[in-house]
Amino acid sequence: MSTVQRHRPRGGHRRAAFSWAVLVVAGLLEIAWSLALKEAEGLTRPGWAAAGIGTAMVSLGLLSYALRDLPVGTAYAAWVGIGSVGVAVAGMLALGEPVALPRLLFLGLIVAGVVILSRPETPPSGADEEPGRHRWHG
Repeated sequence: MSTVQRHRPRGGHRRAAFSWAVLVVAGLLEIAWSLALKEAEGLTRPGWAAAGIGTAMVSLGLLSYALRDLPVGTAYAAWVGIGSVGVAVAGMLALGEPVALPRLLFLGLIVAGVVILSRPETPPSGADEEPGRHRWHG
């Protein structure tokens, strides 16, 4: 049976801040591996392919490390958001992809969502448990 509890980082706020920093690095590496795979041209350029795959493995490892202390839904959304926005911006700045107002607005919405999700949750006053919310122990 699982216990009902709110997610709390082990080790307090300092550890959670470190986990967020690790997650940001993982998101930046997601940008790097995506761009490397673009340069790999369908894995036909082995150097770029190896760089992309290797960087992706490091990025996933850092994501996994950050998940020890951060809620999975929030951390994954932030990781994907950093990568998505970063790759889109890199595409516009370095690869000649189109810059259009709707694209910029929707990228801004992704950034806003990541910022809002990354804010710490405030537990209900006087409550350590929230009915219906289960933490998976696996």
